[in-house]
Amino acid sequence: MRSVYFVLGLLFIALGFIGAFLPVLPTTPFLILATACFARSSPRLEHWLLSHPRFGPSLRTWRERGAIPVRTKLLAVAGISTGFLMFWLGSAPGPILMASVGAFMLSGLVYVLTRPSA
Repeated sequence: MRSVYFVLGLLFIALGFIGAFLPVLPTTPFLILATACFARSSPRLEHWLLSHPRFGPSLRTWRERGAIPVRTKLLAVAGISTGFLMFWLGSAPGPILMASVGAFMLSGLVYVLTRPSA
């Protein structure tokens, strides 16, 4: 199982790296998953992530308290709102698809907003 967790950790690191440059792909959730995988497979890479100057503080805060910084919450609201608006205007979806996508996005937003603030 260590090998599986290690490979998953590397995959999540790659997705997080891509997400750092693409506005539609989040970075931190993938790094949280990578940290969890490395905790089970590679203490060295887990330590590297937790001590990273840019991402380490957010990862440690999440691990210790399950908290999300207020700035990140505001960015999530802005990003999800913009994404839904672009979906709505760009694709002219039917009411069922629009409600489904809206419910999915809203559930993610509710999750983010109900976490403690850092």
